[in-house]
Amino acid sequence: MGVGKSTVGRRLAARLALPFVDADSEIEAAAGMTIADIFERFGEEYFRDGERRVIARLIDGQTKVIATGGGAFINPETRALILDQAVAVWLDANPLILAERVKRRDTRPLLRGRDPAKVLTALAEARNPFYALAPIHVSSQQAPHETTVAAIIKALGLMPPGDPKSAESD
Repeated sequence: MGVGKSTVGRRLAARLALPFVDADSEIEAAAGMTIADIFERFGEEYFRDGERRVIARLIDGQTKVIATGGGAFINPETRALILDQAVAVWLDANPLILAERVKRRDTRPLLRGRDPAKVLTALAEARNPFYALAPIHVSSQQAPHETTVAAIIKALGLMPPGDPKSAESD
């Protein structure tokens, strides 16, 4: 939450000339309501089940960049699907940096009426062992999104030697 999955994902897809899909947007379109409304009306378990089904539909064998919500990789079925049929990238950031980023908008169901720094620190403690199962780990810094994109491309082994963008992530 707040690490820049959607923004970085869009830019990564553009750099790689691939389609981009935001799983949260697809979930909202399929449900005909916002994620916040799904959480409020049906609860997190219902949302996670729908999220799993949407991600399974998105991983269709066509190469693309998919941004998933922060809780998707925690679900054992979703995680197994992603690890088996896709390349998982863990975008990591300090919870205090994330709290600063997300406090501007009240659209995060897990943060409503709560201290973002405390919630995000607790989520990191609970979720990071699962995220660490992703084969690629990239740290999201207080830097332009393009720096994170370049780091992902380099980690994927897709950046040719001598590429001027490679200096951004060294």
